[in-house]
Amino acid sequence: MRRGWPLAIRGSTGALSLLAVETADAGRLAEFDPGIAAPLLITSGRAVTLKLANQAAAAVPDSPVMIARRPWLDFDAAVALSDPQLDLRVPLKGPYRAVPAMAPDAAAAALRLARIAGLLPAFFVRGEGPGHRIDDAITPADIQAHEDPARLRLVTRARLPVVGAEDAEIVAFRTPESPDEHIALLIGQPDGNPPLVRLHSECLTGDVLGSLKCDCGPQLHAAIRAIAANGWGILLYLRQEGRGIGLINKLRAYALQAQGFDTVDANTRLGFAVDARDFGVAARMLTQLGQRNVRLLTNNPAKVAGLEAAGVAVAERVAHQLPANPHNAAYLATKRDRTGHQL
Repeated sequence: MRRGWPLAIRGSTGALSLLAVETADAGRLAEFDPGIAAPLLITSGRAVTLKLANQAAAAVPDSPVMIARRPWLDFDAAVALSDPQLDLRVPLKGPYRAVPAMAPDAAAAALRLARIAGLLPAFFVRGEGPGHRIDDAITPADIQAHEDPARLRLVTRARLPVVGAEDAEIVAFRTPESPDEHIALLIGQPDGNPPLVRLHSECLTGDVLGSLKCDCGPQLHAAIRAIAANGWGILLYLRQEGRGIGLINKLRAYALQAQGFDTVDANTRLGFAVDARDFGVAARMLTQLGQRNVRLLTNNPAKVAGLEAAGVAVAERVAHQLPANPHNAAYLATKRDRTGHQL
């Protein structure tokens, strides 16, 4: 998909051939859809931000919406329709007409696959009839398996002294389908009490580059110090950059924030859920480490709910608050006011 090749997904009600807008070009589109008939698949969240008057808002922002193809809806127009960074620069044509989604489960799986690939969730779509044979079609179950916490396995472990916690061990996990390795840092030695646990989602800009737009880097290092001071605990480093939408899409969200949107609205304008992370991965890591009862270092109730739904009891939520700076004050206020973060 990143190479701009078409792919096929076979769902329970039919199969779809798809061409990702972000990695295609006009020539590939003409080859894929010579009759100019393939509708454009986007998310309902993106459809709502485009104010498509004939499209009712769906229950979740990353559910599928198909827009009828018109001769003027060429490749360049589709790019503008798909990428919210262009909204202020490219006047949108119309009117648009929503059409019933073909093979809805396959369409939803395609949008999920775009998020996994770090691409904009937008495709040209061709429905394939029941008699059309696609030998290499993938299924929604194939895509779901990529992020299935049940398939996560402990792979290796080693001693790793780190700044703030010299008595530490690193443990790596991965699934057969995903190239992303999740990491646990075990700090101190078990003492019979529930470990102090921090779920930290990867943030290249904050953790490595010292970005001041978020509080991720300071939270990471403060968590290591807090766990070491507690005497025993675990830091889980989860490869769920940008609340699960990936680095490139997170940077697209940054560009939208520069236009005045907060983190929540930036994600939904891109066509993604407000938070696409799966904390079942963290629960699976903890259970493989023999920990089913923890004290959780977090301000995010969703992390507590995610662990408990996956079978890990949270004996106590421990607040994890750091001072704001002029660059991240609005970001922290959005977390408090729109995503329910607590002290």
